[in-house]
Amino acid sequence: MEKKRLLILDGNSLLYRAFYAIPELTTSDGIHTNAVYGFTSMLLRMIDELTPDYIVTAFDRAAPTFRHVEYGDYKLGRKKTPDELSMQFPIVRDLLSKLAINIFELDGYEADDLIGTLSVFAENNGIESYIVTGDKDALQLATDNVKVVINKKGMTEKEIYDKERMITELGVTPKQFIDVKGLMGDKSDNIPGVPGIGEKTAYKLVKEYGNIENLLNNLDKVSGKKLKESLIEYSEQAIFSKKLATIITDVPVDINLESIKSKEEFDIKGIRELFYKLQFKSLLEKVEKINGNANEAKDEPIVNAEYTDIHKVSDLNELIIDLEKSPVYALFDVKDTNVFSKLYLNKLYLHYEGNNYSIHIQKLINENMEETIQWLKKIFQVSQGKIISHSVKNAYSAMLKLGVDLSLIKFDTEIAAYLIESSKSEYSLKTLVEEYLRESFQGEEENLFVNGLSFLPKLYEVQKTRIEGLNMENLLYNIEQPLTKAIALMECEGFNIDNITLDTLGKKFKEEIDSLTKEIYELADESFNINSPKQLGKILFEKLDLPVIKKTKTGYSTNAEVLEALKGKHPILEKILYYRQITKLYSTYIEGLKAVIDVDGRIHSNFTQTVTTTGRLSSTEPNLQNIPIKYENGRAIRKVFIPFNEDSVILSADYSQIELRVLAHISGDDNLISAFTHSSDIHTKTASEVFGVPVEEVTKTMRSNAKAVNFGIVYGIGDFSLAQDLGISKAQAKEYIDTYLERYPKVKEYMDKVVEEAEGSSYVTTILNRRRFIPEVNSSNKVVKALGKRLAMNAPIQGSAADIIKIAMVNVHKKLLEKQLKSKLILQVHDELILNVYKDELEQVSALVKEEMENVLSLSVPLVADVSVGENWYEAK
Repeated sequence: MEKKRLLILDGNSLLYRAFYAIPELTTSDGIHTNAVYGFTSMLLRMIDELTPDYIVTAFDRAAPTFRHVEYGDYKLGRKKTPDELSMQFPIVRDLLSKLAINIFELDGYEADDLIGTLSVFAENNGIESYIVTGDKDALQLATDNVKVVINKKGMTEKEIYDKERMITELGVTPKQFIDVKGLMGDKSDNIPGVPGIGEKTAYKLVKEYGNIENLLNNLDKVSGKKLKESLIEYSEQAIFSKKLATIITDVPVDINLESIKSKEEFDIKGIRELFYKLQFKSLLEKVEKINGNANEAKDEPIVNAEYTDIHKVSDLNELIIDLEKSPVYALFDVKDTNVFSKLYLNKLYLHYEGNNYSIHIQKLINENMEETIQWLKKIFQVSQGKIISHSVKNAYSAMLKLGVDLSLIKFDTEIAAYLIESSKSEYSLKTLVEEYLRESFQGEEENLFVNGLSFLPKLYEVQKTRIEGLNMENLLYNIEQPLTKAIALMECEGFNIDNITLDTLGKKFKEEIDSLTKEIYELADESFNINSPKQLGKILFEKLDLPVIKKTKTGYSTNAEVLEALKGKHPILEKILYYRQITKLYSTYIEGLKAVIDVDGRIHSNFTQTVTTTGRLSSTEPNLQNIPIKYENGRAIRKVFIPFNEDSVILSADYSQIELRVLAHISGDDNLISAFTHSSDIHTKTASEVFGVPVEEVTKTMRSNAKAVNFGIVYGIGDFSLAQDLGISKAQAKEYIDTYLERYPKVKEYMDKVVEEAEGSSYVTTILNRRRFIPEVNSSNKVVKALGKRLAMNAPIQGSAADIIKIAMVNVHKKLLEKQLKSKLILQVHDELILNVYKDELEQVSALVKEEMENVLSLSVPLVADVSVGENWYEAK
């Protein structure tokens, strides 16, 4: 008959090991979780591997133990437990409670003593024990039936010892291990041992004499004068150290096997609640897997509502929705293959007045497109502020392709979740239901829509309350949700491409790549794979004998930073840097753009609102916000982006120094405000202030340096980084920054204040109350904390700039529609709006765009938008 198993966890030891082994982890609202995460991962792994019948956790108490009473210096010198770890102990206790795992602790005794007592009790009752710890002291408890599991390499690897393995590998029995500790002492517990005896000598002596007592009785046989003298002088200390190192196995504690029995059911609801709070999504899945009722917890029918399937036009005509009566909850099943021309609305799920409908839009369109479209128009073109949905941008686009203008959604739960917390990796409806409603469901795609729709009303109410509590109504209803529609329309329009220019550029780049390759081979005096860091490293640092700047695990580093540092030491370096630039342009922006030109000859980039923590939009497939413009070859890529036809041009409207203007407004610095109000060039004005010269005497170098300081300040730049950027000494860079902050004192006040506020709340806000959580600002790691401070300084500025350009997009889009103009907004790149403008509307649209952009918000300094026009994007800039 297989023995029953007891799993004993050394709570303090495991939490300490996890805390120092796992990189700092915090939730978005600043709760430290690395120790909890490591402990929980280990616990779940052990439960899965061992399937124990009983589980207990032992903790130390704060009260002194009998060892402290007998030896006042016991554990003296130990560092105070970091606050970031202390705050995680109550969380683990709560977790253990929810997992129905008993906690053992008792004043006057250490966790080790309780562990020893539990293991002996188990052995006496024919139960096999597994002691999980990070402390080797527990090895003395090993027997044939007591296994000691030592966590190694953080929390990912372990070694399991029983009595036989100890004898085989260490050469001593578990009981003799106590004698080893008595001789060598233990620095962590401040057990003195015998001075001069280290681990190697301690093992040798115990193997030879069996134990300390026998050793002391046979000192005449000990070789080595100094060793013998030390043993004679410290014989009592050796005996006493052994006593301190001995784990007690008869602590007066009641052990009830029934109470420590591993429960068949966890408090799965409580665990979900805790794990959602801690953001332990992956661990939740493991708990549910281990839980005896995992299938019931995950697969039980969440929704029992009946659905009416509509897949015939005749059925559709009978579906009457009165939008004046109540809101409609809708989910759109949009098939998105990342090719705009193939995007289509597959199904529509509606929840209305207690009724649920699954409408097969694509089937209906195949049966009768005209009638289906008329029904969609009837519902959605009069739905202003009535529909509650999730992730509607692609639905807007799919509807537009059908000629249906989906009116503004009342509430988009994806956008709301992003505003509430912008740092999450994804905002799927399933994730939001789990997080906000503490419910879990899974299944096929159809079930996700059906279950999700049934949860949508409750999710809406919870999020609506949160949005109101965070004072984000304006941000959600007047900026982000209207913006969703604006970017959907922008995606639909796309950007027209000049294939001839694209091919010409491709040919030019290919010729340059071939020419550069030959030149590099000649300089290296051999051919090799230029794109291979390993081969390139051998050429540069072995054959050409260039100084090694940095090494990696696989060899020499050949990254851009290294090559830039070596420039001037060999002509091959500049060739390689230029080769990399051209090959990247060719692969990403020649071949890459060709691959995404749609059937209409345009590129329809995908814009997303819920990716960046700053509030800015992201662009993918392709990323049109990242076309390099530092070099002429990169700027030339913009020549392939052309107007829709010969009757239109490209208009670019770019905010001038928007982040610096936001800084002036947020800081309220009079000198900086004055610089923008009365000076045509902020960088020249700043140079004049920083270098103490009249404006007319500012040189190009002074202006360039002032520009670097201006923008560096926005990003919380330090003297080291500024010195690198400008190629000056660290002392000189510090002088620039200090002088700047002296001339603009309220900027320094703002920076100090915003960091202080972030440390108190773990977040910062923009002018329009966009919130960004920055847990890094409270990190105990100096490097991470410094990053947090820089983020705290910059996030309100960059986030406010993002808000401003978003409002501009929404307002420009609205005005173009109101005035029924043919011109369209087709792209947004950081602080720049790009429009396709018809020549007969050029004067009107130029004025409209400039006016809307410059009057977005009333700031302490004027917003300025520079408008330019060209036959392509390159000329418009």
